[in-house]
Amino acid sequence: MPVSVWCILIAAILPIAAAFPAKLSKDYDNANPRDPDYWRDGFRSRAYAAQANGFEAFPFFAIAVIVGLGQGGDPSWIDRLAVLFVAMRLIYTFCYWTDRATQRSLSWAVGFLSVVGIFTSPVWS
Repeated sequence: MPVSVWCILIAAILPIAAAFPAKLSKDYDNANPRDPDYWRDGFRSRAYAAQANGFEAFPFFAIAVIVGLGQGGDPSWIDRLAVLFVAMRLIYTFCYWTDRATQRSLSWAVGFLSVVGIFTSPVWS
């Protein structure tokens, strides 16, 4: 199985992992996990936003990998771009957690461009 397909699985798990540290607080109520007051401020708010953005980014990435591979894109190129996407999502999440907006935006842009590269890879093969 191509590395890029494994990256789809990893990218599906990353949003859940993005919010996980914020759920480790004693204040977290698992009976009411979407309580807006809990996610309102600081680290918790940023972790929740990183999770939401991860869920937003995932479909485009997954479809891009499927299209890229299915339409004859170079699998090794797609694999490299998929790994780049996952790496950028990890950096993005860390930047969100640590409140580094500029670096977060840069990692988002590189990740987005990697997905565009995956999607359009069959054109260049």
